Amino acid sequence: MPITADYESKIAGANGLFHYTASETAVWRDLFDQQMANLRTHACAAYLDGQAALGMIGDTVPQVVDINARLNAINGSGVKAVDALIPQDEFSTLLSERRFPVATFIRRREHFDYIEEPDIFHECFGHCPMLTNEAFCQFMERFGRLALDLGNDYSERLFRLFWFTVEFGLIRENGARKAFGAGIISSPEELAYAMTDAPKVMPFDLMTVLRTPYRIDILQPVYFEIDSFEQLANSLECDMQAMLDEAARLGDLPSLFDDAA
Repeated sequence: MPITADYESKIAGANGLFHYTASETAVWRDLFDQQMANLRTHACAAYLDGQAALGMIGDTVPQVVDINARLNAINGSGVKAVDALIPQDEFSTLLSERRFPVATFIRRREHFDYIEEPDIFHECFGHCPMLTNEAFCQFMERFGRLALDLGNDYSERLFRLFWFTVEFGLIRENGARKAFGAGIISSPEELAYAMTDAPKVMPFDLMTVLRTPYRIDILQPVYFEIDSFEQLANSLECDMQAMLDEAARLGDLPSLFDDAA
């Protein structure tokens, strides 16, 4: 997705490190402290375990090279610093290699609670802890290969699956609703909203996901809840092209956008 015109990706120094100002670091710290206080109750165990394994702290914006090294040591996954907007084929190729693209700019304080663009807080704090989970990584890797194999004709509908899981997924854990999608994890406003009775929360069903439209500029009116990350990974063990063709034939389900606007 495009970034706001006055946001620019960081440029690494000769040592591969990115510089963050005191005010940028303060935004990271305040976001980190606020979200972690809520996520201890509302995030899934895999996310919290991943946070502990990666050793993120509030006082310092993490460096991409450090996160990449830790992920590599854990399970061979990794991250790569990129411009905020990269071509779809490059994005899918990285996923197929168990690597996640990381935008390096950080939001300003006026966008503290919600930002449409993926900044480093969304990328590192939101996505990276889940990359420590093997079943989640298998899903990501398989998704990337599928996206490359199926090509652009299927990308728009296929990426609904990414949106409703990797970005805005929920999981039922010990009878409770827990978050794992980075769009929920990294947004104070989205996290608070997702844990209320306001949105519609549906059991994960691949065909329903593929038929559900979404918008990127609102709090999500509908979420899907998986039972396990193994269920998520196994959802791709199907004839995805046939599933996408059938979803297109059946058409989109009625949107809930008007209710959310």
